[in-house]
Amino acid sequence: MTAKQVAVRSQRPWYFQWGVAVLFVAVGYFIAYWQFTDGGENIHEKLRQAVLENQVLQTKIIQVERQLQIEQAAQSNLGKELNLVQDENMHIKEDLLFYKNMVNNKRLPHR
Repeated sequence: MTAKQVAVRSQRPWYFQWGVAVLFVAVGYFIAYWQFTDGGENIHEKLRQAVLENQVLQTKIIQVERQLQIEQAAQSNLGKELNLVQDENMHIKEDLLFYKNMVNNKRLPHR
């Protein structure tokens, strides 16, 4: 009972460990190569489609920005015209009031 516990391991030679490491690296490289070469045309096609879609979206953005600029200019012009019409309306009301007062003063009997 006084003896220490001992673990028994099988020891592999160094070339076996290196061989397994090289095998894993080779398998990983093969999988990556297969993914990129087999799907390579697919990736290029997706890239081309994304570029075309990007161009279409850029065109739409430009159209929307131009439409927004036109609408802002139209709104600004409408605001100016509204102010002019309101001023003209005020002047017409003032003239109308002036003429009403003139007509009312003529109708009043003079004492």
